[in-house]
Amino acid sequence: MLKADAAQGGDAGLPGLLAEAPRPTVVIDTNIVLDVFVFADAAARPIKKALEAGELDWIATQPMRDELARVLAYPQIVPRLAFYRLSADDVLASFDRHARLLEAPAKARLNCSDPDDQKFIDLSVAGQALLLSKDRHVLSMAKRLLAHGVHAQAAI
Repeated sequence: MLKADAAQGGDAGLPGLLAEAPRPTVVIDTNIVLDVFVFADAAARPIKKALEAGELDWIATQPMRDELARVLAYPQIVPRLAFYRLSADDVLASFDRHARLLEAPAKARLNCSDPDDQKFIDLSVAGQALLLSKDRHVLSMAKRLLAHGVHAQAAI
């Protein structure tokens, strides 16, 4: 459910309209993917619910999936997976179920100060997608991204 819908108590007042509207296209950075599929973070619940309901068109690239696989093997993440009774394969299966993989786009004319985050910038600009990130490097670019038609925010 999108933030505007949540504030209105759902889509009860808009029958039929939401079904006809195109699904918002989103790019989701790795930290938010972890919040959605591993940590069950309260702020990430609307994202998970919207993905499960097919209300978002999550676009990603193979390098984004590769980064997630690498992060899932980090020593500080492995015990968290065990705590939540998940495996890296479970999380990657959720990624595969919900994300639509695209070819990595050309580099955007915007430069992120963290090269690891550039792939999220590039895809969100190329896809004119909402960029969901908690990363300070990404969020510090919000005004510059907006000039390229991209909203960057931490939650929906």
